[in-house]
Amino acid sequence: MGFFSPHKRHANKFNYIPRYYDPAKEERELRRAELRGERMDDEGEYKPGKYIQAKREARELRRMQEQKEQRADKRMKMWTMGVGLILIAIFIYILVPRIGAIFEMATSSSAAAKQLERGLNEYKEFDPYAPIIIVPNDYQEGDELEITDIEFE
Repeated sequence: MGFFSPHKRHANKFNYIPRYYDPAKEERELRRAELRGERMDDEGEYKPGKYIQAKREARELRRMQEQKEQRADKRMKMWTMGVGLILIAIFIYILVPRIGAIFEMATSSSAAAKQLERGLNEYKEFDPYAPIIIVPNDYQEGDELEITDIEFE
């Protein structure tokens, strides 16, 4: 019956309480230091305008970084546009002659059509009773092909 228990058991835990560290006291001191105008992480004494000057310097630094990023973006845009223009120029250089050839073929296709019509007019229908023209070839009886074995090394 030890398997089913209404109480959930936790792993062994240590009941450790630090002796020299009090988080509540540390938070209190930090709040008091902020209310007095000094911070625990600041070095030296508080000088009037110290935080205002720090904010101004941070703002200037941020503005300079934004300007650098804008310059880099402009350079990247210029490079992209340059590469794009070069690609368009190459595309035009390759396609314009081909497009011209297509138009030339379209205008000359009428001449090809006329030549085809001329050829069709000269063509006569097949007459099965007409005599067959025999074209002689160079082969004569008695000529034999010599087959030799080729040895591969």
